Amino acid sequence: MLSHLSIRDIVLIERLDIEFSNGLSVLTGETGAGKSILLDSLSLALGARGDASLVRHGADQGQVTAVFDVPAKHPARIFLNQNGLEDDGDIILRRVQSGDGRTRVFINDQVASVTLLRELGRRLVEIHGQHDDRALVDIDIHRSLLDAFGGLDSQTEVVREKFKSWRDAEQALNRHRAKVEAAEREGDYLRASVEELDKLNPQIGEEDELAERRAVMMKSERIASDVNEANDLLSGQGSPVPSLASLVRRLERKAPEAPQLLEPVINAIDEALDKLALAQDGIEAAIRAIDFDPRLQEQVEERLFALRAAARKYSVPVSELPALRDKMDADLVDLDAGAEKLEKLEAEAIVTKKAYDDVAKALSAARHETAGHLKAAVMAELPALKLERAEFIVEMTTDTESRSAEGIDIVEYWVRTNPGTRAGPMMKVASGGELSRFLLALKVALADRGSAPTLVFDEIDTGVGGAVADAIGQRLSRLSSRVQVLSVTHAPQVAARASTHFLIAKSADKSDRVSTSIRVMETAERQEEIARMLAGASVTDEARAAAERLLGENSKVKA
Repeated sequence: MLSHLSIRDIVLIERLDIEFSNGLSVLTGETGAGKSILLDSLSLALGARGDASLVRHGADQGQVTAVFDVPAKHPARIFLNQNGLEDDGDIILRRVQSGDGRTRVFINDQVASVTLLRELGRRLVEIHGQHDDRALVDIDIHRSLLDAFGGLDSQTEVVREKFKSWRDAEQALNRHRAKVEAAEREGDYLRASVEELDKLNPQIGEEDELAERRAVMMKSERIASDVNEANDLLSGQGSPVPSLASLVRRLERKAPEAPQLLEPVINAIDEALDKLALAQDGIEAAIRAIDFDPRLQEQVEERLFALRAAARKYSVPVSELPALRDKMDADLVDLDAGAEKLEKLEAEAIVTKKAYDDVAKALSAARHETAGHLKAAVMAELPALKLERAEFIVEMTTDTESRSAEGIDIVEYWVRTNPGTRAGPMMKVASGGELSRFLLALKVALADRGSAPTLVFDEIDTGVGGAVADAIGQRLSRLSSRVQVLSVTHAPQVAARASTHFLIAKSADKSDRVSTSIRVMETAERQEEIARMLAGASVTDEARAAAERLLGENSKVKA
């Protein structure tokens, strides 16, 4: 509940501190005393739009602080935890409004955003009035209120879980289907590429090995050519060896005739022949060592050039061709397995969708049944509120193909104000006074189910009197046994039923500066205020007696 409200420099309020209690608290005072300012200040603390005009004249800034005492597991505390805000003790909302239009927000003394404040405030306070569009006239919460009335929250949570499971399955299916379709578009290319690479069969490190062998072979080719040429010169048809050997033999035959002249020549030629023989032996050994095979070199070059051509085709280094082949192999395996996986995901999506549909239809049936009970409960309240000819309608639209986390139903509260007239949305069809009474009847029917812990009713008794005003007071009193109720009222019948009665007044200081004050009234003061509300500007003894009777009757009812 709202336990404390502190206001500083807001419009006519200079300094105000109010302590609130459980039950029904009413705020009364003459027109213009500042009741609307008080509610505007509370709304500011709950996240309403700020404005520089709210700052009291002469002040640099205004400030409103609202303190709430709510149970440990209340949705407001859960909201704090979900948003990483401290939750230790009271919930304290503070709004600072500067004269230059800037605004600052603090939740439990931590800086926060206006949006966060507004969401938290919605969980703490509902403000209802003749022209209010912040609470029950917001159709977005009509469905949740119906669920709360029927005790369907656990069913709704199951629907949310099944919806999430179905959506997750659908998303997984869509992702895999897109992957399979993309793979199928590349399937022919992948198969041709894998076939080509399998035939090529590249090996890790093969390029370096082939390049090295080719370099050696190219060197060997150049050496072999020279060695073979030398071999041809020494051992071929043009070899000088036979001619030199023949010459030596002729000279040896003639050597006896001139030994001193020929022997040196013979020895030199013999020595040359020996050297040529050694050279021939060396050449033959070199030929055997080189072992050059032009066909083998051609094979090595063809293999190397084939690898490099494939690397250019697939835009990867030769060293990555084996990995590319393995990846393409895996992609083909995925493609082949993708169809099977796709079938499994499709089946899972069907199963989760059916599971959702089953619980959503069960929830929808429960909602339709609950709608009848809620209508009956609200209709029971209408005659006393002078709406005996009106009709409250829970308009439900169910579409099994319009799935959402909240189910398959759209719920909106409609009314028909008179027989024979067209029914329509409550906010559009009901007049200001009628709307406030419909809202009150609905809140009484809902009691504390789906309700914020503090309800504020702003002059919902305007334009009614007598029995209707008393009926409104009775219902506000009944409602206050379950939640905290604050009511700004002009009806003495409502004021008389309050457990706490605040008087809002406006006064001027010596410098004629006007300010608004508020205080709790005791019994005697309450009697005088209620008499004023009954009689107007001139309070009569008859009005005082009537006020005493009202207070006495209500004290007996409470007793």
